[in-house]
Amino acid sequence: MIELNSLTPRRLLLAVLAAPMALGTLYFGLIAADRYVSESTVALQQAGADASALPGAALLLAGLNPPSREGTLYLKQYIHSLGLLQQLDARFKLRQHYESERLDAVARLWGGASQETFLDYYRSRVDVSIDELSSTLTVRVQGFDPKFAHELNRAILDASERFVNEMSHQLAREKLRFAETELVRAGEKLQKAKSEVLAFQSKNRLLDPTVQAQASGTVVAELQASITKSEAELRALRTYLNDDSFQVKALRTQIEATRAQLDKERARGTTAGRGGERLGALAIEFEDLKTRAEFALDAYKLALGAVENARIDATRKLKNLVVIEPATLPETAEYPRRLYNLATLLVVCLLAYGIVRLVIATIREHQD
Repeated sequence: MIELNSLTPRRLLLAVLAAPMALGTLYFGLIAADRYVSESTVALQQAGADASALPGAALLLAGLNPPSREGTLYLKQYIHSLGLLQQLDARFKLRQHYESERLDAVARLWGGASQETFLDYYRSRVDVSIDELSSTLTVRVQGFDPKFAHELNRAILDASERFVNEMSHQLAREKLRFAETELVRAGEKLQKAKSEVLAFQSKNRLLDPTVQAQASGTVVAELQASITKSEAELRALRTYLNDDSFQVKALRTQIEATRAQLDKERARGTTAGRGGERLGALAIEFEDLKTRAEFALDAYKLALGAVENARIDATRKLKNLVVIEPATLPETAEYPRRLYNLATLLVVCLLAYGIVRLVIATIREHQD
């Protein structure tokens, strides 16, 4: 009861509103250090893929090129990485710079901070944002000195370009190793297919059973035509000669010999021959081997073209870091936003003052 009575509106106003505003004004007016922001905007540009001009090469090397948005996300992670922080610290002495503002205990980096604390502080001072529509990357670097912020931003862009180049070249080298592996495999398959064709030809003593079968078919057709012609001549002779005449016997003998040859040619394609194989079956087997050899040759040509394209990609830039807006040299400090912060503090204090007054009034009402 006594404590609530001691909280007069004047004391409450001093405690909740006047004191915080006085401390805020003192901090932002005299203690808070100016922080300058250097801003830059970049984008990743994918180089044209020459491999797509070779039929099937895109399929052979598919899935090895990450989309541009993924590359942008990788770059954002790299800018906020500990490795880059250590490089920048060795070059620009980031710890020394961010610890220089001794009075501003809120904005500065505390001396002797751990590596993890230093990394968190660095990430709070180097803001990296991605535009969802254009996939551009905006880098905002804060520093207590405008020239320092500008130089640090430029160094981050230079390191980012090296990272993009190395990432694309590493990707190209992976493509090249993959293509070379496929080339060796395709070469082995081609040699195996050629060896099978040669072994078949040596075993059956046939250069091309398909051609042999076609030639046999042509001979059968010619013999059949000869028999038909001879039978027609025989019928014509028998109209005015006896069956025992020399001309009739000779023509019959010729027809019989031609039929015997016809049966022999037909047997070559339909009955078991040399090595127990039929000519038709040999032709089918040879066509299968030849098709495999041709397919292996096409695969080898494809792999060879993919190796050449991958070798070209390994020597050129697959991704480029396009600087849309170079690092700016700030003229005025962007942080701290003194008027904005003081206005926000005033609103918060007024709300707190109103809430405390309401709570006190409610407690007093229940006490009465």
